[in-house]
Amino acid sequence: MKSPIIVALDYATEAEALSLVNKLDPQLCRVKVGKELFTACGPSIVSQLNDLGFEVFLDLKFHDIPNTVAQACRAAAALGVWMLNVHASGGRAMLAAARREIDRCEGTKPLLIGVTVLTSLSDSDFSELGVTRNIESQVLHLAGLCREEGLDGVVCSSREAPSLRQNIGEDFCLVTPGIRPEWASSDDQSRIVAPKQALENGSSYLVIGRPITAQENPLTALNKIIDELARD
Repeated sequence: MKSPIIVALDYATEAEALSLVNKLDPQLCRVKVGKELFTACGPSIVSQLNDLGFEVFLDLKFHDIPNTVAQACRAAAALGVWMLNVHASGGRAMLAAARREIDRCEGTKPLLIGVTVLTSLSDSDFSELGVTRNIESQVLHLAGLCREEGLDGVVCSSREAPSLRQNIGEDFCLVTPGIRPEWASSDDQSRIVAPKQALENGSSYLVIGRPITAQENPLTALNKIIDELARD
C-alpha cells in the first residue's frame, strides 16, 4: 500500500524544490505543489516532478465564478496531476462545474477535493469573519455540499475527521494538513494532530511540510514518520 504522506513543497524556486525531492523516494510519498512554487515556476514544475516518479497534489484552491474554476480544473488535469482542489465556499454551482469539467477529461482523472476551513483558522477568527457556525459545523456543512456535488473528498483538519466519517461516509477522501509529529514544532498551524492519531481519526492522506522538509535529512524524517504510523 502506498504511503499516505504528501510532502508539501513550500519553496519559492524550482532549484529548492527539486533539491528536496531528489532526497526523497516517490515510493514513500506524494508531493504537494502550492501557490508559491507554482507561481514561481509554472506548469513545468509539475512535469518535472511527474518525470521523477512523484504523484502531484496541485494545491491552488481555485475559488472563482463557476466557468473560470471549471476551465482552471481542466487545465490542471491536463498537467497530469494526481489531485487538485477548489474552495468549497465557492458554492454549489462552482463545485458542480468543476466536477463536470473533470469528468469530461480524457484519460486518468485527478481526484477533485474541496477545501473546507483552513487549518490556520480558529473559532475566534470565525467570529471576526462574521461566520456564525463553529469550525466543526462549518466543515461538516461544506463537506456535505462537496459530497452532494460528487467531489472525491475534502481538505480538513484531522480533528474533524471522526465527525466527517460518521456523517459523510467511509468512501470519502479526507486530506489533512496540520500534521505534526510530537517531536516537531507546531509553526503557524492552529488545529494540529500527530500522524498516527490522524489516521486513527479517519484521515486518508497526511500533508506534512516542515517536519520533513526542514530536517537535515528529509528522507530520514519521512521514514521516521512512516515507522511511527506502522507501530501498534
